[in-house]
Amino acid sequence: MIKDLNNMWKARTWMKTNVPFLYSWHAYVGYELDLFEAFRRPVRVEDVADAYDLEEELLTQWVEVGIALKHLKKDDKNRVKISKAWKLPGSKKDSPSSGDLLKEMMELHIPSLLHYPELMKEKKRQHFDNEKHGSTVAKTSTLLEMLAFRLINQNVKKHQTDSILDIGCGEGGYLLKLAKKHPDMNLTGIEINEEVADSAKKATKDFDRINIVHRDIHEYEPNQLFDYVMVNNLLHYINPDERMDFFSKIKNITEENGIITIISPLQKAKYGKQFSSAFNSFFMTFDNLYPIPSEEELRKIAEECGFEQQSPFPVIREGGWFFIKWIKK
Repeated sequence: MIKDLNNMWKARTWMKTNVPFLYSWHAYVGYELDLFEAFRRPVRVEDVADAYDLEEELLTQWVEVGIALKHLKKDDKNRVKISKAWKLPGSKKDSPSSGDLLKEMMELHIPSLLHYPELMKEKKRQHFDNEKHGSTVAKTSTLLEMLAFRLINQNVKKHQTDSILDIGCGEGGYLLKLAKKHPDMNLTGIEINEEVADSAKKATKDFDRINIVHRDIHEYEPNQLFDYVMVNNLLHYINPDERMDFFSKIKNITEENGIITIISPLQKAKYGKQFSSAFNSFFMTFDNLYPIPSEEELRKIAEECGFEQQSPFPVIREGGWFFIKWIKK
Protein backbone atom coordinates (compact mmCIF):
# COMPACT_ATOMS: atom_id res chain seq x y z
CA MET A 1 0.00 0.00 0.00
CA ILE A 2 2.76 2.45 0.97
CA LYS A 3 4.70 1.55 -2.18
CA ASP A 4 1.62 2.19 -4.35
CA LEU A 5 1.01 5.56 -2.68
CA ASN A 6 4.65 6.48 -3.18
CA ASN A 7 4.46 5.58 -6.87
CA MET A 8 1.28 7.64 -7.25
CA TRP A 9 2.91 10.61 -5.52
CA LYS A 10 5.89 10.37 -7.90
CA ALA A 11 3.58 10.18 -10.91
CA ARG A 12 1.65 13.27 -9.83
CA THR A 13 4.90 15.12 -9.16
CA TRP A 14 6.16 14.34 -12.66
CA MET A 15 2.85 15.46 -14.18
CA LYS A 16 3.13 18.82 -12.41
CA THR A 17 6.79 19.17 -13.34
CA ASN A 18 6.09 18.59 -17.03
CA VAL A 19 3.12 20.91 -17.44
CA PRO A 20 5.47 23.58 -18.95
CA PHE A 21 6.07 21.22 -21.89
CA LEU A 22 2.40 21.64 -22.86
CA TYR A 23 2.95 25.38 -23.23
CA SER A 24 5.95 24.76 -25.50
CA TRP A 25 4.11 22.15 -27.59
CA HIS A 26 1.05 24.35 -28.04
CA ALA A 27 3.13 27.40 -28.93
CA TYR A 28 5.20 25.37 -31.42
CA VAL A 29 2.12 24.07 -33.28
CA GLY A 30 0.65 27.57 -33.35
CA TYR A 31 3.87 29.02 -34.73
CA GLU A 32 4.46 26.27 -37.30
CA LEU A 33 0.94 26.59 -38.76
CA ASP A 34 0.70 30.38 -38.21
CA LEU A 35 -2.41 29.83 -36.08
CA PHE A 36 -1.73 32.69 -33.69
CA GLU A 37 -1.92 34.98 -36.71
CA ALA A 38 -5.17 33.27 -37.78
CA PHE A 39 -6.73 33.86 -34.36
CA ARG A 40 -5.42 37.39 -33.92
CA ARG A 41 -9.04 38.56 -34.29
CA PRO A 42 -12.10 36.63 -33.07
CA VAL A 43 -12.91 33.86 -35.56
CA ARG A 44 -14.70 30.51 -35.58
CA VAL A 45 -12.56 27.37 -35.49
CA GLU A 46 -14.30 25.87 -38.52
CA ASP A 47 -13.53 28.99 -40.57
CA VAL A 48 -9.82 28.73 -39.75
CA ALA A 49 -9.84 25.01 -40.55
CA ASP A 50 -11.38 25.79 -43.93
CA ALA A 51 -9.11 28.75 -44.72
CA TYR A 52 -5.92 26.93 -43.72
CA ASP A 53 -7.03 23.51 -45.04
CA LEU A 54 -6.58 21.80 -41.65
CA GLU A 55 -8.20 18.76 -40.04
CA GLU A 56 -10.98 20.38 -38.03
CA GLU A 57 -11.17 17.98 -35.07
CA LEU A 58 -7.44 18.23 -34.42
CA LEU A 59 -7.59 22.01 -34.70
CA THR A 60 -10.53 22.08 -32.28
CA GLN A 61 -8.55 20.05 -29.76
CA TRP A 62 -5.52 22.30 -30.17
CA VAL A 63 -7.82 25.26 -29.47
CA GLU A 64 -9.17 23.55 -26.34
CA VAL A 65 -5.65 23.06 -25.03
CA GLY A 66 -4.90 26.69 -25.83
CA ILE A 67 -7.92 27.87 -23.85
CA ALA A 68 -6.88 25.70 -20.87
CA LEU A 69 -3.34 27.18 -21.05
CA LYS A 70 -4.77 30.70 -21.54
CA HIS A 71 -3.00 31.11 -24.86
CA LEU A 72 -6.49 31.52 -26.37
CA LYS A 73 -9.90 32.65 -25.20
CA LYS A 74 -13.45 32.18 -26.48
CA ASP A 75 -16.17 34.86 -26.65
CA ASP A 76 -19.94 34.50 -26.20
CA LYS A 77 -20.34 33.93 -29.96
CA ASN A 78 -18.09 30.86 -29.82
CA ARG A 79 -15.29 32.68 -31.61
CA VAL A 80 -11.66 32.22 -30.59
CA LYS A 81 -8.97 34.85 -30.20
CA ILE A 82 -5.38 34.85 -28.90
CA SER A 83 -4.85 35.98 -25.32
CA LYS A 84 -1.75 37.81 -24.05
CA ALA A 85 -0.13 38.02 -27.48
CA TRP A 86 3.12 39.32 -25.94
CA LYS A 87 3.73 35.85 -24.47
CA LEU A 88 3.27 33.99 -27.76
CA PRO A 89 5.61 33.54 -30.74
CA GLY A 90 4.64 35.80 -33.62
CA SER A 91 4.14 34.98 -37.25
CA LYS A 92 6.86 33.35 -39.35
CA LYS A 93 7.15 36.62 -41.23
CA ASP A 94 8.49 38.13 -37.98
CA SER A 95 11.47 35.71 -37.95
CA PRO A 96 13.84 35.61 -36.15
CA SER A 97 11.69 35.23 -33.04
CA SER A 98 10.98 32.93 -30.12
CA GLY A 99 9.13 30.78 -32.67
CA ASP A 100 12.43 29.85 -34.31
CA LEU A 101 13.76 28.79 -30.92
CA LEU A 102 10.68 26.61 -30.37
CA LYS A 103 11.06 25.11 -33.83
CA GLU A 104 14.68 24.14 -33.18
CA MET A 105 13.81 22.70 -29.78
CA MET A 106 10.80 20.67 -30.94
CA GLU A 107 12.17 19.47 -34.29
CA LEU A 108 15.82 18.99 -33.44
CA HIS A 109 16.70 18.99 -29.73
CA ILE A 110 13.84 16.96 -28.24
CA PRO A 111 13.75 14.24 -30.94
CA SER A 112 17.51 13.79 -30.57
CA LEU A 113 17.32 13.54 -26.79
CA LEU A 114 14.47 11.02 -27.02
CA HIS A 115 16.84 8.73 -28.95
CA TYR A 116 19.17 8.56 -25.93
CA PRO A 117 18.07 5.10 -24.68
CA GLU A 118 18.37 3.58 -28.17
CA LEU A 119 21.75 5.23 -28.82
CA MET A 120 23.18 4.10 -25.50
CA LYS A 121 21.99 0.52 -25.93
CA GLU A 122 23.19 0.25 -29.52
CA LYS A 123 26.39 2.23 -28.82
CA LYS A 124 25.97 4.49 -31.83
CA ARG A 125 25.43 8.15 -32.71
CA GLN A 126 23.22 10.05 -35.12
CA HIS A 127 24.64 12.25 -37.89
CA PHE A 128 23.85 15.96 -37.90
CA ASP A 129 22.64 17.07 -41.34
CA ASN A 130 23.90 20.62 -41.69
CA GLU A 131 22.20 21.10 -45.06
CA LYS A 132 18.83 20.14 -43.55
CA HIS A 133 19.05 21.95 -40.21
CA GLY A 134 21.56 24.72 -40.94
CA SER A 135 18.92 27.30 -41.83
CA THR A 136 16.94 26.70 -38.62
CA VAL A 137 20.08 26.91 -36.49
CA ALA A 138 21.13 30.11 -38.27
CA LYS A 139 17.81 31.75 -37.34
CA THR A 140 18.12 30.88 -33.66
CA SER A 141 21.69 32.16 -33.70
CA THR A 142 20.28 35.48 -34.89
CA LEU A 143 18.39 35.77 -31.59
CA LEU A 144 21.70 35.54 -29.76
CA GLU A 145 23.02 38.38 -31.93
CA MET A 146 20.52 40.78 -30.38
CA LEU A 147 22.13 40.32 -26.98
CA ALA A 148 25.76 39.88 -28.02
CA PHE A 149 26.11 42.68 -30.57
CA ARG A 150 26.59 45.36 -27.92
CA LEU A 151 29.68 43.55 -26.63
CA ILE A 152 31.06 43.10 -30.13
CA ASN A 153 30.54 46.75 -31.01
CA GLN A 154 32.22 47.86 -27.79
CA ASN A 155 35.33 45.89 -28.76
CA VAL A 156 35.28 47.26 -32.31
CA LYS A 157 35.47 50.76 -30.87
CA LYS A 158 37.96 49.93 -28.13
CA HIS A 159 40.46 48.30 -30.50
CA GLN A 160 39.92 50.73 -33.40
CA THR A 161 39.07 47.85 -35.70
CA ASP A 162 39.36 48.26 -39.48
CA SER A 163 38.74 44.66 -40.58
CA ILE A 164 36.66 41.77 -39.25
CA LEU A 165 36.33 38.11 -40.15
CA ASP A 166 33.18 36.34 -38.96
CA ILE A 167 33.74 32.56 -39.04
CA GLY A 168 30.43 30.73 -39.40
CA CYS A 169 28.69 34.00 -40.21
CA GLY A 170 25.25 32.44 -40.65
CA GLU A 171 22.89 34.75 -42.50
CA GLY A 172 25.20 37.73 -41.95
CA GLY A 173 23.41 39.39 -39.04
CA TYR A 174 26.48 40.61 -37.17
CA LEU A 175 28.09 41.84 -40.38
CA LEU A 176 24.99 43.80 -41.37
CA LYS A 177 24.77 45.50 -37.99
CA LEU A 178 28.47 46.36 -38.10
CA ALA A 179 28.27 47.70 -41.66
CA LYS A 180 25.46 50.07 -40.68
CA LYS A 181 27.41 51.44 -37.72
CA HIS A 182 30.86 51.40 -39.35
CA PRO A 183 30.43 51.93 -43.12
CA ASP A 184 34.20 52.19 -43.80
CA MET A 185 35.09 48.86 -42.17
CA ASN A 186 36.09 45.85 -44.28
CA LEU A 187 33.89 42.88 -43.30
CA THR A 188 34.25 39.25 -44.35
CA GLY A 189 32.00 36.34 -43.47
CA ILE A 190 32.83 32.69 -44.09
CA GLU A 191 30.04 30.10 -44.06
CA ILE A 192 30.25 26.35 -44.78
CA ASN A 193 26.52 25.83 -45.47
CA GLU A 194 25.80 26.84 -49.07
CA GLU A 195 22.12 27.68 -48.50
CA VAL A 196 22.94 29.85 -45.49
CA ALA A 197 25.84 31.51 -47.35
CA ASP A 198 23.47 32.35 -50.21
CA SER A 199 21.03 33.89 -47.71
CA ALA A 200 23.88 35.97 -46.27
CA LYS A 201 24.90 37.16 -49.74
CA LYS A 202 21.34 38.27 -50.49
CA ALA A 203 20.99 40.00 -47.12
CA THR A 204 24.26 41.93 -47.54
CA LYS A 205 24.15 42.65 -51.29
CA ASP A 206 23.72 46.40 -50.77
CA PHE A 207 26.94 46.70 -48.77
CA ASP A 208 30.08 46.79 -50.92
CA ARG A 209 32.42 46.29 -47.98
CA ILE A 210 30.85 42.98 -46.94
CA ASN A 211 32.27 39.87 -48.60
CA ILE A 212 30.60 36.49 -47.99
CA VAL A 213 32.68 33.37 -48.73
CA HIS A 214 31.18 29.87 -48.98
CA ARG A 215 34.06 27.73 -47.73
CA ASP A 216 35.48 25.64 -44.89
CA ILE A 217 37.81 27.73 -42.71
CA HIS A 218 40.59 25.17 -43.17
CA GLU A 219 40.46 25.75 -46.94
CA TYR A 220 40.27 29.53 -46.63
CA GLU A 221 43.38 31.50 -47.60
CA PRO A 222 42.66 35.23 -47.29
CA ASN A 223 44.88 37.83 -48.90
CA GLN A 224 44.90 39.93 -45.73
CA LEU A 225 45.18 39.76 -41.93
CA PHE A 226 42.24 40.73 -39.73
CA ASP A 227 42.08 43.02 -36.70
CA TYR A 228 39.17 41.12 -35.22
CA VAL A 229 38.02 37.51 -35.72
CA MET A 230 34.61 36.36 -34.43
CA VAL A 231 33.89 32.74 -33.56
CA ASN A 232 30.20 32.69 -32.68
CA ASN A 233 28.13 29.60 -31.80
CA LEU A 234 30.62 27.37 -33.58
CA LEU A 235 32.85 25.33 -31.29
CA HIS A 236 30.43 22.41 -30.95
CA TYR A 237 31.07 21.73 -34.66
CA ILE A 238 34.80 21.27 -34.01
CA ASN A 239 36.29 18.12 -32.51
CA PRO A 240 38.13 19.02 -29.28
CA ASP A 241 41.22 17.28 -30.71
CA GLU A 242 41.13 19.70 -33.65
CA ARG A 243 40.42 22.94 -31.78
CA MET A 244 44.10 23.71 -31.35
CA ASP A 245 44.63 23.49 -35.12
CA PHE A 246 41.51 25.59 -35.69
CA PHE A 247 42.74 28.42 -33.48
CA SER A 248 46.28 28.11 -34.81
CA LYS A 249 44.82 28.78 -38.26
CA ILE A 250 43.02 31.84 -36.90
CA LYS A 251 46.19 33.08 -35.21
CA ASN A 252 47.96 33.08 -38.57
CA ILE A 253 45.35 35.39 -40.10
CA THR A 254 45.04 37.75 -37.11
CA GLU A 255 47.01 41.00 -36.90
CA GLU A 256 49.46 41.58 -34.05
CA ASN A 257 47.50 42.89 -31.04
CA GLY A 258 44.34 41.73 -32.82
CA ILE A 259 41.51 40.07 -30.96
CA ILE A 260 39.32 36.98 -31.17
CA THR A 261 35.93 36.83 -29.50
CA ILE A 262 34.12 33.56 -28.91
CA ILE A 263 30.43 33.14 -28.09
CA SER A 264 29.58 29.70 -26.75
CA PRO A 265 27.99 27.83 -23.87
CA LEU A 266 30.63 26.72 -21.39
CA GLN A 267 30.82 23.48 -19.45
CA LYS A 268 30.41 23.71 -15.67
CA ALA A 269 30.34 27.49 -15.74
CA LYS A 270 29.05 29.74 -12.98
CA TYR A 271 25.71 30.31 -14.70
CA GLY A 272 23.31 28.14 -16.71
CA LYS A 273 24.66 24.72 -15.75
CA GLN A 274 21.31 23.02 -16.46
CA PHE A 275 21.11 24.29 -20.03
CA SER A 276 24.80 23.87 -20.82
CA SER A 277 24.63 20.23 -19.70
CA ALA A 278 21.50 19.76 -21.83
CA PHE A 279 23.29 21.31 -24.82
CA ASN A 280 26.11 18.84 -24.30
CA SER A 281 23.68 15.93 -24.11
CA PHE A 282 22.11 17.02 -27.40
CA PHE A 283 25.43 17.56 -29.19
CA MET A 284 26.79 14.22 -28.08
CA THR A 285 23.95 12.28 -29.75
CA PHE A 286 25.66 13.10 -33.08
CA ASP A 287 28.88 11.72 -34.50
CA ASN A 288 29.76 15.08 -36.06
CA LEU A 289 28.90 17.42 -33.17
CA TYR A 290 31.08 17.72 -30.08
CA PRO A 291 31.07 18.74 -26.42
CA ILE A 292 31.12 22.42 -25.63
CA PRO A 293 34.40 23.68 -24.13
CA SER A 294 35.15 24.67 -20.57
CA GLU A 295 36.72 27.98 -19.61
CA GLU A 296 39.92 26.12 -18.69
CA GLU A 297 40.10 24.31 -22.05
CA LEU A 298 39.86 27.62 -23.90
CA ARG A 299 42.43 29.23 -21.63
CA LYS A 300 44.96 26.48 -22.37
CA ILE A 301 44.41 26.78 -26.13
CA ALA A 302 44.72 30.56 -25.92
CA GLU A 303 48.06 30.33 -24.11
CA GLU A 304 49.49 27.78 -26.54
CA CYS A 305 48.39 29.87 -29.53
CA GLY A 306 49.84 33.08 -28.14
CA PHE A 307 46.69 34.79 -26.89
CA GLU A 308 45.69 36.16 -23.51
CA GLN A 309 42.18 35.14 -22.40
CA GLN A 310 40.07 37.56 -20.40
CA SER A 311 37.37 36.42 -17.95
CA PRO A 312 34.25 35.15 -19.77
CA PHE A 313 31.25 37.48 -19.62
CA PRO A 314 27.72 35.97 -19.45
CA VAL A 315 25.54 36.84 -22.44
CA ILE A 316 22.54 34.68 -21.47
CA ARG A 317 22.99 33.57 -17.87
CA GLU A 318 20.07 31.14 -17.77
CA GLY A 319 21.31 29.47 -20.97
CA GLY A 320 24.97 29.33 -19.98
CA TRP A 321 26.10 31.41 -22.99
CA PHE A 322 29.32 33.40 -22.57
CA PHE A 323 31.38 35.99 -24.43
CA ILE A 324 35.11 35.16 -24.30
CA LYS A 325 37.80 37.55 -25.50
CA TRP A 326 41.37 36.73 -26.56
CA ILE A 327 44.06 39.31 -27.29
CA LYS A 328 47.03 38.35 -29.47
CA LYS A 329 50.27 38.88 -27.62
